[in-house]
Amino acid sequence: MECRHCASPLEKPGDFCLICREQNTEAIVLDVARDRVTLTMLGADDDPAHTNSSSNPNPNSNSGPDGEQNQVLGETTITTTPEDGENEPVELRNFAGLVGDEIRRKRPKEVYAGGERDVIRAIRADVHHDFYRVADENPVEAVRKRRGTRALDVVETPPAEKIGGSHSTLIGGRTGMRAIQTVAGHPHVKKVIPGPIDAGGKGSQSGLRAKVTRADNGGNVRMLLRDGSSVQENRVVTTARDREMGERIRADLNDVLAESEFQ
Repeated sequence: MECRHCASPLEKPGDFCLICREQNTEAIVLDVARDRVTLTMLGADDDPAHTNSSSNPNPNSNSGPDGEQNQVLGETTITTTPEDGENEPVELRNFAGLVGDEIRRKRPKEVYAGGERDVIRAIRADVHHDFYRVADENPVEAVRKRRGTRALDVVETPPAEKIGGSHSTLIGGRTGMRAIQTVAGHPHVKKVIPGPIDAGGKGSQSGLRAKVTRADNGGNVRMLLRDGSSVQENRVVTTARDREMGERIRADLNDVLAESEFQ
């Protein structure tokens, strides 16, 4: 494959061009199993190859005659032999590092992942890109459809500055604040507004738990914190424009909370 900007040869499809310092891969989709990860590279929306499907280097790209967005540039599969016992953490970390190396050489704007949660968590810890989970049997097609809609605005404000409102007390102390900041750290969250605490709920021995509820018509969601018999409902303002986009953010937030062991 050649760089779509300067036509310099690339070692692998979708690599970041070291000659003109330009990006060729817009997003990467990870199909994750415990023993293998398949990375699918998606091109930028303005890729010249979109205008001519006959020039497509990948016959499985599904690039349509009208220049469909998110052309598949190529795939790479990385495998491992899972270990048991005390060797497993090192093996999993090394596996995630190999996947992370492949992601870094592409320098995508976004990474999407579907599949084995433990492996995704390890990969997420190794990279510093916007990272989203995809709950679908065919994550590549799900992402291509998802990215075909107008992109959501990204909020660059630090998580601590997104938290505000008239109620400053959070249940769960530092743990509750960590859960709130986990949600506030999402790039499509504008603000988290803590609500009043209801101490009349049913008691639980499972410690603090967090869940994001169904989006409203404007795309905003609610985050419920439960700690023992106390419940707190917190309003989460997002950049979504409707319920459908809000539901995507809700799913992302619940995945992040689950990976952080709040569910």
